Amino acid sequence: MINKHPMMEIVGIARNGKDAVEKVQDLQPDVVTMDIEMPVMDGLTALKEIMVNHPIPVVILSSTTKHNTENAVLAIEYGAVDVIAKPGGAISLNLHEIEKEIVEKVFAASNVGIQTLTRKITPVRPRAIIPKKKIEVNDIARPDNVSTTSLVNFSKNKGQRPKTFVIIGTSTGGPRALQEVITRLPADFPSPILIVQHMPPGFTKSLAERLNGLSEIVVKEATNGELIESGTAYIAPGGLHMKFEKTMAGYQILLDGIEAPRAGHRPAVNVLLESAATHKELDFVTVIMTGMGYDGKEGMELLRASCKTVTIAESKNTSVVYGMPKAVIEAGLSDEVKDVQQIADAILGNLK
Repeated sequence: MINKHPMMEIVGIARNGKDAVEKVQDLQPDVVTMDIEMPVMDGLTALKEIMVNHPIPVVILSSTTKHNTENAVLAIEYGAVDVIAKPGGAISLNLHEIEKEIVEKVFAASNVGIQTLTRKITPVRPRAIIPKKKIEVNDIARPDNVSTTSLVNFSKNKGQRPKTFVIIGTSTGGPRALQEVITRLPADFPSPILIVQHMPPGFTKSLAERLNGLSEIVVKEATNGELIESGTAYIAPGGLHMKFEKTMAGYQILLDGIEAPRAGHRPAVNVLLESAATHKELDFVTVIMTGMGYDGKEGMELLRASCKTVTIAESKNTSVVYGMPKAVIEAGLSDEVKDVQQIADAILGNLK
């Protein structure tokens, strides 16, 4: 698949993680594709060695078992560029079904600035932590294949009706960027956060669980029909568009697996922003961070024409792929351009 691309050529194949580490040193490729599950040395261990000794862009392939999705999220935290879901489990004899995605993501990885992958995620300053309380709630409405019960964390802001929503859109490099931003927000954060991160089904749940364990606010994969609460970040599930609507009880999440992907993405940032644009009674702080393509540009145009919003775009300096924020900035749709380490403070500053 890769050799068919006119600008790419395979320079070596490794039998296992240990072989990969050695061949990276010898062959010095521009990009490595690597499975999580390998004999002798697994992909996570091999990735850590590569990023320490000879850092280069790595694209991870992974099956969607819970263990592997958790390890894939860790791989991105350790410096991998992106993750691709294998369509047929661990063996995946049907990889040809995702040829276009593989080729696009490997080629995009070749243009990534390695300094954005090797930069350490900034440690969070210690703060007093308000304990998170978990209770079970039933969804109000649900499409097929969406779970009927979810565990929801409520912060001390429960019961307050938010007037300002925060919306974050991101893609390639997004999990690391989200960790930089979400872990810097205080437990009494006064608004809800709706997040679209381009990831395959299964991986968004592992990402939400990882961020929830690192953050003072609640982070969860969104479920259909749940009420939106302040102090909670909702990540759109892979494979479903996320929207929201006003009800007698407040605002609730709507997940849509019927509407077609937008420019290959479901969830898509544009869909969430278009939904937000129908709520003229709300204010918004919108953030577009690292990612390939221009998802979010059209939705941002609509939102800014319909509602009051402050738009923050991630700078070229820290973006793993300077596509989505560049599209917003060049269209004149951004109010502030910030390095990823500054975005949390910029969000807080615009909520005051």
